[in-house]
Amino acid sequence: MSERPAGIPFVVSGPSGCGKTSILRRVLQEDENVRFSVSHTTRPSREGERDGRDYWFVDEASFRERVAAGEFLEHAEYQGHLYGTSQTAVEDLTRRGFDVILEVEIMGARQLRQRLGDAVFIGVLPPSAEVLAKRLTGRGSDDPAVIEKRLERAAEETRELREEYDYLVVNDDLERAVRQVLNVIGASRVRRERVVKALRDRLDCG
Repeated sequence: MSERPAGIPFVVSGPSGCGKTSILRRVLQEDENVRFSVSHTTRPSREGERDGRDYWFVDEASFRERVAAGEFLEHAEYQGHLYGTSQTAVEDLTRRGFDVILEVEIMGARQLRQRLGDAVFIGVLPPSAEVLAKRLTGRGSDDPAVIEKRLERAAEETRELREEYDYLVVNDDLERAVRQVLNVIGASRVRRERVVKALRDRLDCG
C-alpha cells in the first residue's frame, strides 16, 4: 500500500484581535491530523505566549539571516515587526501526511498563493468594528494610538479577505467558528481532484 496522501496547507489570516489564535488552538485540539506551523517573528512575546508554541521569537538580525538563506516560504512586515514561515517545517509536515495551518498576515499570504498551489485560504473576521475595538482594548497590551492603527489596518484587511480568500469565518461565536473551520478542513480533504489523484496513485486506475 502506498503512503498516506500529502497534507494540505491551510492559510489562515485575519485582523489583529479577531480571535484567530483561540479558534486555531481549538481546531488543533479536535483534529489530530492537523498541525500548526510555528512562525518566526521579531515582535515581543505577549503574556501567556511561549517560544516554539505560539511563535519562534527572534531578533531582527537573526530573522534577516534566515531571509538571506532562503529559509522562509513567505515573510512580511506587519505593524513594525517581521514575520516568516519556515519552508522546511511546512514541507516536513505535509510530506508526512499532516494538514498544516499557517497563520500569516495578508502580505505573506499573497506570497504563499504563488508558492503553494494546493493551499486553502481561510479568512477570519470579527463580527463588527465595534467588537474588534473592544477586544483590542480589553487586551490591555497596546496604547490607544497602536489600537487606532490596528483598527485602520483591520478595515483594509477585511476588504482583501472578502475578495481573495476561499472561505470566510465570522467569529461572533467561538464554538461556531471552530466548527466552521473544521468543516472547511474536512471538506478540503475530499475535494474531487484530491480524491481522484489519491486513487490514481494507490490503485493506478487511470
